[in-house]
Amino acid sequence: MKQSKFSKFAALLLLSAITVSTAVMNSHPAFAAATKEKVSFPNKNIQLAGEIYLPDKFDSSKEYPAIVVVHPGGGVKEQTAGIYAQKLADKGFVTLTFDSSYQGESGGEPRLLEDPEARVEDIRCAVDFLTTRPFVNNDAIGGLGICAGGGYTVHAAETEARLKAIATVSAVDSGRTRREGLGGKMTDEGRNKLLAEIGRQRTIEANGGEVRYIHYVPNSLEEVPDGPNRAAFKEYYDYYRTPRGMHPNSPNLYRFTSLDKMFAYTAFDHVDWISPRPLLLIAGSKAASRYLSEDAYKMAKNPRELYIIPNATHIDLYDVPQYVDKAVTKLNSFYKKYL
Repeated sequence: MKQSKFSKFAALLLLSAITVSTAVMNSHPAFAAATKEKVSFPNKNIQLAGEIYLPDKFDSSKEYPAIVVVHPGGGVKEQTAGIYAQKLADKGFVTLTFDSSYQGESGGEPRLLEDPEARVEDIRCAVDFLTTRPFVNNDAIGGLGICAGGGYTVHAAETEARLKAIATVSAVDSGRTRREGLGGKMTDEGRNKLLAEIGRQRTIEANGGEVRYIHYVPNSLEEVPDGPNRAAFKEYYDYYRTPRGMHPNSPNLYRFTSLDKMFAYTAFDHVDWISPRPLLLIAGSKAASRYLSEDAYKMAKNPRELYIIPNATHIDLYDVPQYVDKAVTKLNSFYKKYL
């Protein structure tokens, strides 16, 4: 049963600890000046830090469709997730971004843990939060995930029926790519060797030894590996480790022992359960990750769509205006149709 206006307003007063700010989000040309509200909401005992974007000529007495926008692995809300949130707010949607548990401005210990279970629960809690806003239509909440955030969003939507329309941009199954490597190049021997190494590191840390961290993407040009995916890894570096997209809350580090949880996670194992709710998968034609969206599409049921943007790479869809605008145009028509 949908909440009454009064009960939602009461929840707003009780739960809200909002600092309203009017700010220019970033000097990057893909961003525009936007009014946004800083918000926080819980995932169990962890407080998540978020930002909610309101459409132009916002009227608090009305109800709006809303979209949860989920950042990539290693990213934070101020990067590409913020670009999409702001652009979709410009189209008339309420949008919500947030830093995942253990990362960015959000709480949680140990720091810099990448835990798929927590990240999926973060999305559920973001939906919980939106249902407490009196200006959100509870029956018109959608999800949008970028890169690993796309995998997490799909995985959440498999059993989170409150997400009525689900879309991804450059989707990645972070479990599969850790188990197999990008493009499926990891051998059984390599995987077993890595699992043994993870076990040894857990033993070290359990006995008071030093915590080991690893990088999400190459931290320097010298770390960009040779091989068929060199161009892809270089573009990851170009976005996250140069002024183009880097952010102080995105240090390009996560705990090495996160990998055992990531190996056990599969983003698209029940993607067919999303039906009859709609699923839109957006990928660049030149993206090294394109095959992951294609595989998800094959496993999904209708209504579903795979939308390929010509000449775009994986990272092009993060912040390059000509490609982001094409993605947003498609997303706008998708959400306007289904929310």
